[in-house]
Amino acid sequence: MDKKNKIEDLAIFGGKSFFVIPKSTSNLLQPDFEKFMGYSKLFLDQHQYTNNGPNVKLLEQRLAAFHQTEYCISFCSGFWAIALTISVLALKGKTEIVMPSLTYRRMADIAAWVKLKPHFCEVEPETLAMSAATVLPCINENTALILGVHPIVNCCDIDGLVALSKEKNIPLLFDSVESVYESTTSGKVGSFGHAEGFSLHACKLMNGFGGGYITTNDASLARQLALMRGFGFEEIDKIVVHGGMNAKLNEIHAAMALASLDDVDEQVVRNRQRYHTYKRLLTDISTIRLLEFDESHRAGYKNIVVELLDDWPLSRADTISILNAEKILARAYYSPPLHQKSMKFAYVPTDLPVTDMLAERFLNLPCGHLVSNDDVADIVSMLRFISNNASQINDRLREKDVN
Repeated sequence: MDKKNKIEDLAIFGGKSFFVIPKSTSNLLQPDFEKFMGYSKLFLDQHQYTNNGPNVKLLEQRLAAFHQTEYCISFCSGFWAIALTISVLALKGKTEIVMPSLTYRRMADIAAWVKLKPHFCEVEPETLAMSAATVLPCINENTALILGVHPIVNCCDIDGLVALSKEKNIPLLFDSVESVYESTTSGKVGSFGHAEGFSLHACKLMNGFGGGYITTNDASLARQLALMRGFGFEEIDKIVVHGGMNAKLNEIHAAMALASLDDVDEQVVRNRQRYHTYKRLLTDISTIRLLEFDESHRAGYKNIVVELLDDWPLSRADTISILNAEKILARAYYSPPLHQKSMKFAYVPTDLPVTDMLAERFLNLPCGHLVSNDDVADIVSMLRFISNNASQINDRLREKDVN
């Protein structure tokens, strides 16, 4: 690596950053501009910019077909898609929602918004995902809903959670934000449980500038959610027939999402190439383990997650600081876990030693539309340089702390 020959060359010690343009862990897909403009013309010609216009209708039809499910209901964000669905599905009179602690930082906030207490469950150390075995100890007379959250590589225990939901007669909603393209032995993600939630944020596989959607085979649930996202109006300017809010997806977001959906298969091919470049090059660094995708089923390959093994010679925090200074925007994987955070709302106290241990070991590396295979090679070279010079780097960092 010719840009970093000695530790003084590291940006954290005053050297020039390796990359000029930051390399992010977000997907940041830029779909074909002409396709985006073509979809935009649909609503411009009809002079309908919101309220279930032509692009929203088309997007919902195509996403339902994509996920092989009966219904798709779009929303202004993934947050409100999941929150409103929980509010419908949760068993009335119950107070707890079971979810993993090793997950998205706002997940407990969603539970609080619908006036439920998060009951955090463990995850499996091999998959970083919840399972029927980790959820079962959390089920009690107060359980209102199970939120089956997929990790950002592969899927959680879909079959086990579906079986547990049926056995205990507790609703099951999957947070499938990171598994939009995935399939399992039981079928394609999108039609499991009572419903599944997805995001159209720019950092996700399909970029709608923002937005989200729910897929379900339940006609009654689909109708309720369609009403709730639009103030409860059954028709424009008609009587309110259901409680609701303004959580509609607008037409410009739907146009962007449609253009992204057109490009999704080609994008996954590029994601797979980046993943395999990481996989091939990281084999030379024995102290880092790549969390591998299950390639026996369809995968989106969007995220790159690695584990810093016990003999990795720096702390994770120092590793991230060094990489970030080089404009390699690595991030700690779901850290701190939710049960370790200070919360102003009620939750069920839990002891999660496996989650505590795992939360210190993993990080996300740059990926997505704006990261090339050459960039991946440079990122791995930087990790190798850090590892090879760790003793000097650690000494210099401690000197920096003292000063």
